[in-house]
Amino acid sequence: MTDFWSGWIIVLTSAQIVLLVWVLFGNRKTQSGDLKTTGHTYDGLEEYDNPLPAWWFYMFVMTILFGLGYLVFFPGMGKFEGLLGWTSVGQYEQRVAVADEKFRAMRDRYLALPIEEIADDPTVRKMGKRLFGNNCAQCHGSDAGGALGFPNLTDDDWLYGGSAEAIDTTLHLGRRAAMPAWGPILGEEGIDETSEYLLSLNNRDVDSAKAEAGKARFGMFCAACHGADAKGNQMLGAPNLTNGIWLYGGSKAQISETLRNGRNGQMPAFADVLSEDKIHILAAWVYGLRNER
Repeated sequence: MTDFWSGWIIVLTSAQIVLLVWVLFGNRKTQSGDLKTTGHTYDGLEEYDNPLPAWWFYMFVMTILFGLGYLVFFPGMGKFEGLLGWTSVGQYEQRVAVADEKFRAMRDRYLALPIEEIADDPTVRKMGKRLFGNNCAQCHGSDAGGALGFPNLTDDDWLYGGSAEAIDTTLHLGRRAAMPAWGPILGEEGIDETSEYLLSLNNRDVDSAKAEAGKARFGMFCAACHGADAKGNQMLGAPNLTNGIWLYGGSKAQISETLRNGRNGQMPAFADVLSEDKIHILAAWVYGLRNER
């Protein structure tokens, strides 16, 4: 927060408190003499101008004093952190540290075991599901079924490999896709022909002449990553283009869009986000999804 906005918050908050005090005390009345009315009459009934009950008045005073005390001890006035130095982040980190210490021995025990061995452990399934929900479900879905541009983790199609080691590496280091844009090189005619060829690999009805021309273009520009048979290369993260599974959609329009403009997906690295034991358990949970199908 900049000094300007910090000062703005302090001035605005202080002005509001002063205004509330002025309204409260400036309109305070005490009972004296004859009863007065406000001059309002409703169905023959007159409205008395009685003072605010004392208990109610002092309740307002107490809430103002409480608010002032809160702003002294806790953050609320711009950059001022409060005399207690409390922050929501600090409280969160403290509670996380307590929980980590409580469950560390159990997680360390699992960390010492191979991922394949603990993948079906009921406790690991529970912990891994919670870790997945907090860190991965935003992209892959709560059921790990994926979405457009985000891989399905419950099938057997893995861009970088579905072994325990490969999943662990993906979680630690992340992945960065690099599908280049071929529009400027192939042109619209080349995009159309190559799309027809890719559709033919999946037993779709196509223009055979265009598909044949697209095959030549595929061998020239695409086979280096996806292989001459278009079955992909997990070392490069190049997907299999023959199994009907499409990360960004398998219609001709979607395939053409991928060829024309490329794709640049990114899987973030969790090595700096989750501890080693948590990554180990999360990898085991993902690896164990194959046994839940």
